[in-house]
Amino acid sequence: MSRRALRHARHLTAASALLVLLAPTTGCGKDPASPAGQATVPAAAASIVCNGSGQLLGAGSTAQANAIDIWKAAFGTACPNITVTYGGGGSGAGVQQFNQGKVAFAGSDAPLKPEEVEASKQACTGGRGIDLPMVAGLISIVHNVDGVDDLVLDAPTIAKIFNGRITTWNDPAITALNPNATLPDTTIQSFHRGDDSGTTANLTAYLAAAGGGAWPYPPSKTWAGQGGQSANGSAGVAAQVKQVKNSIGYVELSFAQTNGLKSAAINTGAPGPVAATAANAATTFAKATVAGTGTSTGTGSDLTLDLDYATKEPGAYPVVLVTYEIVCDKGNKPATLPALQSFLTYTISEPAQQAIGDKGYVPLPPEIASKVQAVIPTLS
Repeated sequence: MSRRALRHARHLTAASALLVLLAPTTGCGKDPASPAGQATVPAAAASIVCNGSGQLLGAGSTAQANAIDIWKAAFGTACPNITVTYGGGGSGAGVQQFNQGKVAFAGSDAPLKPEEVEASKQACTGGRGIDLPMVAGLISIVHNVDGVDDLVLDAPTIAKIFNGRITTWNDPAITALNPNATLPDTTIQSFHRGDDSGTTANLTAYLAAAGGGAWPYPPSKTWAGQGGQSANGSAGVAAQVKQVKNSIGYVELSFAQTNGLKSAAINTGAPGPVAATAANAATTFAKATVAGTGTSTGTGSDLTLDLDYATKEPGAYPVVLVTYEIVCDKGNKPATLPALQSFLTYTISEPAQQAIGDKGYVPLPPEIASKVQAVIPTLS
């Protein structure tokens, strides 16, 4: 593991202490020395500055829902004049609502496609929608296999399971990866997202990159695999896997933890299988680079990340995802812009990133966070 990845892994342990620090012990009011309409907060939550007021609407990715809940609690305490309301519904629904001008920001686990960038210009007068990485995490291949606690899978096997090519738990491909497990001779019940989902887009990007051709479809928010049953949202998939014996699905680590689900380790070709942990995902994110999207040069304020789903680095968990907050670079509504900038400035801060660390998320590397921090004040 690189020094950088190790440093971020250590940050995860500070999350509980941070939440205590953020808990309000004194009132949060206006500072007479502050500009009109701007509130300051105690030193323990000094990363939160409250500009604007009213309701700030967001919608989209269910992958970041647990992170948003943590941030809303801290931000709402510090900024009682701003109400952040976030509705799930999936990345596809969030992008649609954003491009219709119904929300100030959308959460999406996949960056905007060129056609979505073009559509965003209707909502962003004189500008366009851009992708700001905000929530990093990993996708757990969750399972409820009778009598099996530790399961190892690889990309080709996962692809064949979710495409209906492997149908029983004691299939030779699974047995070969788990020589010490007693796998039941039972049918695999797989669950996938029924709504357009950035989680699905990232899973299928991994299967396409590392599956050796076993996944015959291009990466997409819309499920293309054959067989299995659908469920809406990460919460829906997690609930089904928890209830149904000998089942498998895919959700963000935070949902696996909340529901007490077991996560498969991934055979990536590294010396040993890689467990689904935030620390192992941090190793992968340490190598992420900013690619940009929507322009021929990948420049500008869009900060789409390039992730290596086919990594074979020891200790690097490959099935990762980034949730982007999609906002207008120009053409934001004046009534909500100050509140939007305040909220995003907090969520990308080091205290906010650390605060979600013990909930199955991964603090973004400082090199990436600093780029997001530089863009937020330029929104107009």
